[in-house]
Amino acid sequence: MRNQKYKYGMSLIEILMAVFIVAVLATMVISVSSSLDNRSKEDGTKVLFSQLETALQEYYEYWNGFPDPNLAPYPTNSAALYGQLRSTPGTNIYLENINEKLIKNNPNVPVEMPQILEIYDPWGTLLDYKYIPGNAFPKLVSAGPDKVFGTVDDIQNK
Repeated sequence: MRNQKYKYGMSLIEILMAVFIVAVLATMVISVSSSLDNRSKEDGTKVLFSQLETALQEYYEYWNGFPDPNLAPYPTNSAALYGQLRSTPGTNIYLENINEKLIKNNPNVPVEMPQILEIYDPWGTLLDYKYIPGNAFPKLVSAGPDKVFGTVDDIQNK
């Protein structure tokens, strides 16, 4: 009769290979989900721009001009845009469709001053509004995923 020895368990090499395979798969899943997240935020930014462009057209029809980003009571161009659009009849319909997480109070405004709301992009960066009076349609700019203006990944409405 033969005496058989059975090996139960796994060798160190087999365990290391299993851990390596799981790590490679996890890395692939994380990179794909990160890419999808950025793509969905880019699409969200384009939707935001579309809503703001419609509100800007409504503003233009009412005032025969576009909001001036240099108005004194507003600390940023984004606040000037939102404040002037909000105070114009007919634009609130479009502003209400903007995701409420993208409209935030300016954290640098003293408590005793009235609330100043600003528009942020999905990455949490303040949206930039550029308009030169007498020029063409205003420009809306998001800093994009890197949160820095003037780089390749900036998103613009034009």
